[in-house]
Amino acid sequence: MGETVLPNVEETSPNVDEPPICGLKKPHAAPTQRPHQPHPSDGDTAPALHAPHTLSSEEVAEQLRVDVHHGLSHAEAESRLQLYGPNKVKGAEGLSMWKILLRQISNSLTFVLIIVMAISFGISDYIEGGVITAVILLNIVVGFWQDYRAEKTIESLKKLTAPEATVTRNGTADIKVKAVDLVPGDIVQLSVGSIVPADIRLIDGVNAYTNEAFLTGESAPVEKTPLKVFDDHDLATGDRTNLAFSGSEVTSGRCHGIIVATGMNTEVGKIATMLRQKKDAAPESSSLMVRILRRFTNGGKTILGLVGTPLQITLSKFALLLFGLAILLAIIVFSASKWDVNSEVLIYGICVAVAVIPESLIAVLTITIAVGGKAMAKANVITRVQSAIEAVGGVTNICSDKTGTLTQGRMVAKTALVRGSGTFTVDGITDPHNPTSGNIALNNQAINIDDFRPDAYLNRFLRTIALCNNSKVIPPSEIRIEPSSDKKVAAFDHATSGDERDTDASTIDTISRPPTAIMQGVSEGIWAAHGEPTEVALHILASRFNMGKEQVLATSNIHLATEFSFDSKVKKMSVIYKDNHTGHMDVYTKGATEFMMPALDVTEQEKADILEAAENMANQGLRVLCIAHKPLQPNADISERDVIESKLNYLGLVAIYDPPRLETKGAVRECKIAGITVHMLTGDHPGTAKAIAKDVEIIDEFTPDSAIMVAKDFDRMTDAEVDAMETLPLVIARCSPTTKVKMVQALHRRGRFCVMTGDGVNDSPALKQANVGMAMGTGSDVAKDAAEMVLTDDNFASIVKAVEEGRRLFDNIQKFLMHLLISNIAQVILLLIGLAFKDRDNNSVFPLSPIEILWVNLITSSFLAIGLGLEESQEDSMFRPPHDNKKGVFSAELITDKFIYGFFMGALCLFSFAIVAYVGPGGGDLGHGCNEGFNDTCDVAFRARATTYATITLLLLVTAWEVKHFSRSLFNMYPNSSHGAPKGLSVFPTLWRNRFLFFAVMAGLVVVFPIVYLPVINKKVFKHASITWEWGVSFGCVVIYISAIESWKAIKRSFGIWSGAHRVISREDAEARAGLGGAAPVMREK
Repeated sequence: MGETVLPNVEETSPNVDEPPICGLKKPHAAPTQRPHQPHPSDGDTAPALHAPHTLSSEEVAEQLRVDVHHGLSHAEAESRLQLYGPNKVKGAEGLSMWKILLRQISNSLTFVLIIVMAISFGISDYIEGGVITAVILLNIVVGFWQDYRAEKTIESLKKLTAPEATVTRNGTADIKVKAVDLVPGDIVQLSVGSIVPADIRLIDGVNAYTNEAFLTGESAPVEKTPLKVFDDHDLATGDRTNLAFSGSEVTSGRCHGIIVATGMNTEVGKIATMLRQKKDAAPESSSLMVRILRRFTNGGKTILGLVGTPLQITLSKFALLLFGLAILLAIIVFSASKWDVNSEVLIYGICVAVAVIPESLIAVLTITIAVGGKAMAKANVITRVQSAIEAVGGVTNICSDKTGTLTQGRMVAKTALVRGSGTFTVDGITDPHNPTSGNIALNNQAINIDDFRPDAYLNRFLRTIALCNNSKVIPPSEIRIEPSSDKKVAAFDHATSGDERDTDASTIDTISRPPTAIMQGVSEGIWAAHGEPTEVALHILASRFNMGKEQVLATSNIHLATEFSFDSKVKKMSVIYKDNHTGHMDVYTKGATEFMMPALDVTEQEKADILEAAENMANQGLRVLCIAHKPLQPNADISERDVIESKLNYLGLVAIYDPPRLETKGAVRECKIAGITVHMLTGDHPGTAKAIAKDVEIIDEFTPDSAIMVAKDFDRMTDAEVDAMETLPLVIARCSPTTKVKMVQALHRRGRFCVMTGDGVNDSPALKQANVGMAMGTGSDVAKDAAEMVLTDDNFASIVKAVEEGRRLFDNIQKFLMHLLISNIAQVILLLIGLAFKDRDNNSVFPLSPIEILWVNLITSSFLAIGLGLEESQEDSMFRPPHDNKKGVFSAELITDKFIYGFFMGALCLFSFAIVAYVGPGGGDLGHGCNEGFNDTCDVAFRARATTYATITLLLLVTAWEVKHFSRSLFNMYPNSSHGAPKGLSVFPTLWRNRFLFFAVMAGLVVVFPIVYLPVINKKVFKHASITWEWGVSFGCVVIYISAIESWKAIKRSFGIWSGAHRVISREDAEARAGLGGAAPVMREK
């Protein structure tokens, strides 16, 4: 992660007493009896303390043997680093080259190929063995490289979130140390924007708040109470407010404390440890034999690829089926020879067995998925597990977080009700941190900010929200690349008034930047901001009128006299600024409306009006703050908060919210059209959740109340009660990590296939449980390790793009799988029935030689299959409901079509061999020994074999175009496209549309001729001879084949069979099915 560097500002002595630290008094002493302190073991990051929240900071320092003012010595820090180990969390899997390699070979089809390779070398068929070896290596290398690159990308994202820390060592403060080198006992300083590098027992702090949503699921910043000591050793993590947890961000104030846990012993590390354990491991209470059997079974499933995505499992089962079929076919060949298994019969049996196995399937699948992964990366989706690319295409439900995914993740001041001026609204915001982004209206009339002059009321309102504010807004001009680190950081070049008290966040030396801002370049005009999100929103609102805090201070001769920090008890914050010339002072206050009412100098009717206006805003899912001010005389006493925050002049209300991303609404609509249900699981208030869900159209006015729930109500339901619900809730507010897991499990029980998004450590279990887990690019490392995919832009619209790419990939896998299996079926028919072709010695003559079979399977078919894998998305791919994940790629239509196509192709290949062998010149004499090589008696057999090779090659070339769609005619493949031919017959647009496939077909056609005619290659290698009139047989078979396939497609279209039931699903039809045509939508099973 980059850093934001602030100029050093000397702290000034306060004129008044320090405000209460975090608004708390020191509580009673904690119990004196403490658990025994375990001693860390070498090589293991043992916990430094047990329940440090039950100890005072002095007791923690004493047990860790550290002086809080002096810190650890460098020697002691190095010693502890050796003892406790580096301060880093091991992810769920991490980057392991061996695991990536194992992932490539853990599938049944690869094992089948390895067996075939071994048999080939065993019978001295080195050419076939060498070719299959090359195929296996190609599969492994391509797959390994893709997964390795994805893991490296994830690692680079993690490095962006690896901050440095400011510590005290050897009596010297402000020493920069890499977070990985921190140890228990280090004294760490934290300020606004800092990422907490380890679990820390706080010593003191001023207005300190941290964002722990990644750990607890609670979106609101948590107030830190350093002086508090708790009695309950099992206190919930989120309630241990005297601790700052590793990975959380300081959103307000500053504090410092003692590190009590590092690495895997932090709260983050404990969750990571849980994730690293096998989900299906046998309980420790099980017997040794049961655990061994479970491990053996799970290991076998992993090796054979019987775990993973639906496609992985389906193809692995298919490979095992093919292996069994290959053995059966070999047995049939051996039995046909009356079990006289000589070398010739053995080779033929192996040829028949090899013919049923699509050797190039894994290679084609690997390359196709790699291309899909590259396309997803361009759409801001990094795929850690390549097979998940296809899996995401079958998603039926998307469970998404709200903040930062559906919304922009940044608070925006939407409405300001200014007393005496009117109602100001802001909309059209593309960059929430950019004060120049968006449009401003006054009483629904657009205003030009350059010509607009604030009146006295608005001026006072803006001045208040700017000065009663500790946030920073950073323009693009102050974001630069530091040469030493090659990271973009924000440098504040402007000076900050030295008169401001040390409670103001502007005195902070260094703060760590969130990665979302770091990753943008200066040229893109990206603004950045730091501080509590609500204060940032107010600061930017003031900056829209050129009255940001820096601008106000630059034009006013004032200084900060005192600050009453925000306190969770009083829900207010006040600052007092003093004029340097006159000594007059002004109080600027903001706070929750209901808490501000007693402090306002207004009538009862005015209070009622203010509360009504605030309630109307709150019902829209907005957070409402009340703004007030009052002047003070130079000699006024400013020590009593209650006195200062009384009889305030009401200035107005401001409503703040986290706006939806501009593209979210359209993306949710696309999901509905695609038959995908979107659920919003958020930690926010129910009113806010409902308002945002309506804004992005997850719900509408027809949505029943049961579709919106609070997590506590959903969590207390039993599984049976959840399963009895007609539909699962579309919106769950105040969501916890366990709620997300429960939702995923409920979806699984309904047979749904779901995507879960998350960014925090607490989201990791749900990411693991989901069919496809998607972590945010700005999320925690543990979440990224638990997920199959990472969204680099944290954008919900990117999920929709991933689904579309997944559907394209699924469709294309069906196409090339169909093509490969048609070839295999045709070859099996050809070779089995070909046993009837006998030579002079009554031995069977191979219709195709072993090399011809391998060439067809590995060269001709492979490039055609890759071309089919690169097909563009069908125009209605996102208008169709999700495919059935139980059936997977092997749909009833594919299974039926492959046998019909394969039968036609196999029969025509037999026909072409028989015509040449028995009808043409020299017919009926197939010589002898023609399987082993050419001799004077083999002319007919070699010409018949060449004709058969030419026929099957030409038919495969034509099939590559025919299977582009399972029911549309080759002559009208794109009926609703300008590239198609709605009138008349025109095939060229279909052929030319996929350039790779077109040139693969052309190359396959051209290569046939040298293979048939070149000396040595034809007779010595492929074991066939040159042909002349026989070309007429091959091309005649092509015409018959096309006619048969087109007739079968016409039957499907005429009777509405499978894909023939429709040509193209229109958007209008899909919208009507989703209930988006204006009528009340039909509540589908969720």
